[in-house]
Amino acid sequence: MSTQHPVTPHLVVGVDVGGTFTDLFVLDERDGSARIVKVPSTRGEEARGFMNGVVRVSEGHAPDATQGSSAAATHGVASTLATIVHGTTVGTNALLERKVARTGIITTRGFRDVLEMRRRDRPQTWGLRGSFTPVVPRDLRLEVDERVLADGSLHTAVDLAQVRAQTQALLDAGCEAVCVFFINAYANPVNEQQAVAAVRAMWPNPYVTSASEVLPEIREFERCSTATLNAALQPVVGSYLAKLEDDLRTQGFSGELLIVQSNGGVMSRETACDVPVRTALSGPAAGVIACAAVARASGYPNVITGDMGGTSFDVSLVAEGEASLAAQTSIEFGLVVRSPMIQIETIGAGGGSIASVDASGMLQVGPESAGSIPGPVCYGRGNTRPTVTDANVVLGRIAADRPLGGGLLKALDAKAAELAIQTHVATPLGLEALAAAEAILTVANAKMAGAIRVVSIERGHDPRQFAYMPFGGGGALHVCAMMREVGVTTGIVPRYPGVTSALGCVMADMRHDAVQTLNKSLLDLDLTQLKSRLANLAEACQKRLDSAGVRFERVQEVVALDMLYMGQTHTLQVPLNPTDISRESIQAAFEKAYAASFGRVLTGMVIRVMNLRYARIGVRPKFDLAVLAPKGPGSTTSLGVQRVYHAGQWWDAQRYARLELPVGAQVAGPAILEQADTTVWLEPGFSARVDTLGNLLVERMAA
Repeated sequence: MSTQHPVTPHLVVGVDVGGTFTDLFVLDERDGSARIVKVPSTRGEEARGFMNGVVRVSEGHAPDATQGSSAAATHGVASTLATIVHGTTVGTNALLERKVARTGIITTRGFRDVLEMRRRDRPQTWGLRGSFTPVVPRDLRLEVDERVLADGSLHTAVDLAQVRAQTQALLDAGCEAVCVFFINAYANPVNEQQAVAAVRAMWPNPYVTSASEVLPEIREFERCSTATLNAALQPVVGSYLAKLEDDLRTQGFSGELLIVQSNGGVMSRETACDVPVRTALSGPAAGVIACAAVARASGYPNVITGDMGGTSFDVSLVAEGEASLAAQTSIEFGLVVRSPMIQIETIGAGGGSIASVDASGMLQVGPESAGSIPGPVCYGRGNTRPTVTDANVVLGRIAADRPLGGGLLKALDAKAAELAIQTHVATPLGLEALAAAEAILTVANAKMAGAIRVVSIERGHDPRQFAYMPFGGGGALHVCAMMREVGVTTGIVPRYPGVTSALGCVMADMRHDAVQTLNKSLLDLDLTQLKSRLANLAEACQKRLDSAGVRFERVQEVVALDMLYMGQTHTLQVPLNPTDISRESIQAAFEKAYAASFGRVLTGMVIRVMNLRYARIGVRPKFDLAVLAPKGPGSTTSLGVQRVYHAGQWWDAQRYARLELPVGAQVAGPAILEQADTTVWLEPGFSARVDTLGNLLVERMAA
């Protein structure tokens, strides 16, 4: 009879749930080895696809091979997993599809319509019409008597009897979550705190959000929107993560489940349940973190990233090795989240984006997508409208007879894809099917290039000084086209483009951000109070780090002030050295930042300090990216010739197994480089070289 030995968890797993596939990157802490796993996503049941991936990860990692299947059954298939880091789209999808919890708002009398009035912006800049439906309807936005003035002084104490009555009214209306939002609670939260305590005493679940806890910052609409979306997401994200953790524990998982934030850091499951609004866009954010690390290691600190999945194309810019952060973003029109987020420009130009001819006879690509169900026509799952992927298949850039996704799709139906393009695009435009397929890609490439210009040229960056790194399942098919369109001289295709976001999950540090409004002129700023508030924010963020139970190599902090000249509306974020806080150092830092942004300073104008921002970062242990590099001698032998239609003619493209190419191998276009998670299309006139980390460095060949 064999003796059971304790299991030592040793696998760190990053999980990114996409619309078509769930991607997993697996790092073995014992020997530093790594591998990838892809499984189909289960739309509407993301936890099931997640667990299918965990089971696949655990295959071949039994607790002890000498103990056989009985040991695996005793310990559970997930017992070898030390840490799971998850980039989730559950919150983002819930907001986009408006599938959130029925939510109510309790607010200051006279301010029930803040959520609907917004900033009086319009869906289309030049449009005379537009509509907006708030997440919370007007009959669920209830008022009570209370008032704190902008300077923080208490004008009218909150009427708790009214609070209790309105709470009962929301419960009777079937609300599952509630947000308490008082107009000036950022300056003094006493009324809001009392109201929240009264609501929580009556509310049957933990889904009660205090706006001043989520965002203690001036500007009522942004605070109301962020807190309300947080409340609406709490039941959705909370139930998803609770089920996920229960399933993992059932399978023997005893480690830490961490969630990626939109700022590129990670947080504990408990924190994610408290502030789920910070999970918006967390999957794309993880991909940017991975790209920044891979590019730095390859000697390219400046890189533009392009994540092309099944539905969207997400673009971001990394300058000097650091991703750009924005103070707020809009998930869609009117759904504003004010929380630090990696700046990402998203357009509807994914592999599943549908091509059509509109009423004016113009070819359009996206934003409507075939998604994962039914998917592109070539998947053979019932869709009859052509997509970007169908165009790539018809043109020969994706081999129809090759398995897709590592065998998840055995073959593709190229004839059905061609018929769909002929019917819906070629015939209406009077083109041949091949020309129509090229036209689809031309339009898609133009849209993607436009998004790249938004994050580069329109923000003062010259794209020629950046490398371009495509990732996602479809990005590498368009790398040369993006280089041509935008003028980028170097393309970097990472080793595993299709699982880059999952890789970023493993690499991300734990980070917590906090903000506190000051709203003082620099001359009136109380420096002692500033230091005290800074210490309070640091303590609160450190508690969040400590609660996660994760080991850190070190802790870093980032401090900044939102500043502007008196009379201005928009602030400038100014880095602050916490060891040198003086009026002189703050003014010098502001003037330096202002001059860098606008070319001059406004001498003699009063400087105002609006907000104090603080971030505490727990740096997690890093692994050597060399584990991704090719091992052994490899092979540069061609797998054969593939006919590809490009620029109006057929080309004989050599096919290669991309992951078999050794370090230093060079490939000249036209060429197709295949791997389980993506396909690389190397156009004529371009060449690619494998660097020491296994990346493909794409450049134009000399004429």
